[in-house]
Amino acid sequence: MDVYPPIAEHGLIGDLQTAALVSSAGTVDWWCTPRFDSPSVFGALLDRAGGGHCHLAVDPDRIHDVTVKQLYLADTATLLTRFMTPDGVGEVGDYMIPDDSREATDRHQLHRTVRVVRGSLPFVLEVRPRFDYGRAPHTLKLLDDRSALMQGPGTDLFVQTSAPITLVAEGQDAVARFTLTAGEAAAVVLTADATGSPRPDPLNRERALAEFDRCRAYWHAWLRTSTYRGRWQQMVNRSAITLKLLTYAPTGAPIAAATMGLPEQIGGERNWDYRYTWIRDASLSMRALVKLGFTEEANAFRHWIRDRFEAGTTTASGHPLQIMYRVDGDPHLTEEVLGHWEGYRGSAPVRAGNAAADQVQLDIYGEAAYAFGEENDMGALRGWKAFTALIDWFCDHWDAPDEGIWETRGGRQDFTYSRLMSWVAFDRAIRITQAHSRPADIGRWTAARDAVFLQIVERGWSTERQTFVQNYASDVLDASLLLMPKVGFVSPTDPSWLSTLDAMDRDLVSDSLVYRYDPAASPDGLRGCEGTFNLCSFLYVEALARAGRTVQARYAFDKMLTYANHVGLFAEEIGASGEQLGNFPQAFTHLALIDAALALDEELDRRPA
Repeated sequence: MDVYPPIAEHGLIGDLQTAALVSSAGTVDWWCTPRFDSPSVFGALLDRAGGGHCHLAVDPDRIHDVTVKQLYLADTATLLTRFMTPDGVGEVGDYMIPDDSREATDRHQLHRTVRVVRGSLPFVLEVRPRFDYGRAPHTLKLLDDRSALMQGPGTDLFVQTSAPITLVAEGQDAVARFTLTAGEAAAVVLTADATGSPRPDPLNRERALAEFDRCRAYWHAWLRTSTYRGRWQQMVNRSAITLKLLTYAPTGAPIAAATMGLPEQIGGERNWDYRYTWIRDASLSMRALVKLGFTEEANAFRHWIRDRFEAGTTTASGHPLQIMYRVDGDPHLTEEVLGHWEGYRGSAPVRAGNAAADQVQLDIYGEAAYAFGEENDMGALRGWKAFTALIDWFCDHWDAPDEGIWETRGGRQDFTYSRLMSWVAFDRAIRITQAHSRPADIGRWTAARDAVFLQIVERGWSTERQTFVQNYASDVLDASLLLMPKVGFVSPTDPSWLSTLDAMDRDLVSDSLVYRYDPAASPDGLRGCEGTFNLCSFLYVEALARAGRTVQARYAFDKMLTYANHVGLFAEEIGASGEQLGNFPQAFTHLALIDAALALDEELDRRPA
């Protein structure tokens, strides 16, 4: 197994409740079950020795000259890793069967199929789980020569193989060595379930092939719903599938990323847990899917948002909403440091949970209204009373400092982006009310909306720099303001916006890659630096396109696509040498890619070269 493969050297598989990362070396080095935010079973991505993994690849002790290629089967989440050697060519297929029902389950299966298409190849299988983030011991029981039971606290992990794979014990782990020749295939199924669960059905080659076909058929059927027919269909489809994989089907809540603890700077402390549902990220993700025609996912998330309105739970900040929740709506995300893990390439501390859940970020009320406002049928009646109460409450609380969109830990400020989305909250609430003839205090909401607008124009604008700025106390720029024309606050061709865009070109853009802000000029309370932020780079493309700068926008977009990994996935950031950094894959990035592609298609069609 590679010591620490690059973050980008992974593909994502999942069943819409859990997700796993598979490296191009054939190693599952990240899998949390039974939910995205559960403790890991495989976590070697964050600790090579103590994290646990499942490795299935050509045996390196017997074959030394190996070329590896990894790809997705077209328009699916079925991952294929190919091993090409002078002795033969083999393939390992990794997938999970999607379950988009509303029933949460403890049982989840990770399928690994292996076959040889040319020659003869020796393979090695290692199943080395480390339960509860590697903190808990486990026991191994060989049930027969092709199945085993590994038990950790609260979790049973069944290992099943088909002929000719024979399992043997190596301590409390299971390993196997076997050889396949051209035309032969075998299968491995890992079934995680609650302690004491019944043994899975026997595994055979026919069942494995049927499951493989079922997974592929699901994704083809789902993607047929897409209405996108633009220039970048392959990348847009991959981004849509990724957003779907990051959505917890039982509640409709999308998570920000599949991982925790991956660093924004190698060796640095900016290592956060992103396996939760941010109101901001989720709202924008669902809007991106709606634009592609995926309405069921958006409706499920609106119901989740509605439930948060109606829940009336007390948050740590005392506000009616908090910035993030667990996928089931639980607001408790206590942050702990996993001090026994060294972190990805020594990037510590490794954090599980997220203390930022207690922060005040007032922009979320705009994003919540944005999501709720998409409802266009009578289903919107439910939750209306709670929604109007929320907006009434916000009339009295919008004008206050907060931690801002980037969750800085350097103290509260009057962030312009937070005010921008406060304006959105009132503007969209007024639109919803008028469109559906609903009862509400529109006069009060209108006064609040106009007050926010005037405040941004007066205090969020630097006369000296001729730009909108990050916060009222400085003249620092912030890439979050690239959303200003997108939400309708300012025309994309307004002179004040174009001068802001020009200033961002000078201060935040590096060869089409965009930094969120300059932490040296605007301290965020954390040590170290970070890479360019992929969300902002795609927002920049969209802003350029809407401003009529289509040649520049297309060039920037095409360059951004070169930073995708070998299977079309993006992490959170791009480092100085083009490496992917941060949690992976990130929903924010993929939703922004979709929006940028749609904007570019529209503008290129409208403004022929």
